[in-house]
Amino acid sequence: MIKRIPVSSLKVGMYISDMNTDWIPHYNYSRKGKIGSDEVIAKIKTLGVHELYIDTVKGVDSPDAIPWVDIDRQNEVELQSVGEQAHNNRPKVDIAIERDHADALHKEARTLVDTLLIDVKLGRSIDVHSVNEVADHLLDSVFRNHNALTCLGRIRHKDSYLMEHSVNLSVLMSVYGRYRKLPRETLHQLMIGALLHDIGKTQVPDEVLHKPGRLNDSEFEIIKQHALYSRAILEQTPGISELAITVAAQHHEKMDGSGYPLGLKGEEISQFGRMTAIVDVYDAITADRVYHRGIPPTAAMKKLLEWSDHHLDRHLVETFIKCMGIYPIGSLVLLESGLMAVVIEINEHSQMTPVVRQFYNRRLRQPVPLNVVDLSRPGNQDRILRALDPVTEKVNLGPLL
Repeated sequence: MIKRIPVSSLKVGMYISDMNTDWIPHYNYSRKGKIGSDEVIAKIKTLGVHELYIDTVKGVDSPDAIPWVDIDRQNEVELQSVGEQAHNNRPKVDIAIERDHADALHKEARTLVDTLLIDVKLGRSIDVHSVNEVADHLLDSVFRNHNALTCLGRIRHKDSYLMEHSVNLSVLMSVYGRYRKLPRETLHQLMIGALLHDIGKTQVPDEVLHKPGRLNDSEFEIIKQHALYSRAILEQTPGISELAITVAAQHHEKMDGSGYPLGLKGEEISQFGRMTAIVDVYDAITADRVYHRGIPPTAAMKKLLEWSDHHLDRHLVETFIKCMGIYPIGSLVLLESGLMAVVIEINEHSQMTPVVRQFYNRRLRQPVPLNVVDLSRPGNQDRILRALDPVTEKVNLGPLL
């Protein structure tokens, strides 16, 4: 049985099934295995881990352990409670109208980030004018209908993670900031900071940054410096605001001081740094990478809540969930009718009744004609039962979004 225990209860002979460390985006050590010594336990504690999961069938049990099913049930209750508040990022145009424009902007932004990474690596300066222009265009699209760009963020290619992550982070930060009713200029600077937040990775040796296997301790320390490098590069770039620099410098800091590069705690981290840390973790854990399989958006929201007691700002996590929805755009869901569907738009009035695209009858195991349904419309008899995992269901979301 899979159970969660506090790190203080770890004993030699226990079998770790999940280190519960996905809040550390660059941590790719082994997450499974039997504990063979007290030295291993001591090392785990240095990572800032507070709780992890053990398999009591493969190793020693603990009286402090809580079954995973109980943890998941608790997280589901919290998620439903947090999601009761209505959404308020009202689109101005239909998603069908915005989609093609958003697609072109998304490609433009990815190309820009790719170019900037190459330029900085070669010692060239950042083209701030182009960054401002792209940020403005993206922000305009978010204000017209944020669902369009958010949909595109769910279509990922693990070999292009670095640039896609930067673009997606900028989009999600603007959607989140708009939900919090931040001024447009603040949103603009948040987008710039997000677009450039990983620019410091150009200073990390390629053999470390692109290593296909596990990082050793010294390599992990090297990659953790990229936020400092980002700050230094942006501070030396005329036209980059302090707010944008803060986003880049603090996106890996955590509330309990377990983050990096400076180990800031609580209010030592700016509200924008705390916002970015949440969105950065969310985008990272929902994306497929070389050493990590992405998890569904709803499952990611539960993990954000689980990590809020130590690593993330709970109030800001709850606000982010209210902004994105219990079933964020790109979520694969099972409907009461037995149909499978993908969420393509959030309902501003109800988290439980988004707009979905139906495509498959799970009971009959056969495709159905693609059909867009607004679950909030009067007369609609269908509703969401639960979220599904696209990998388990063998569903390619790309053509459906």
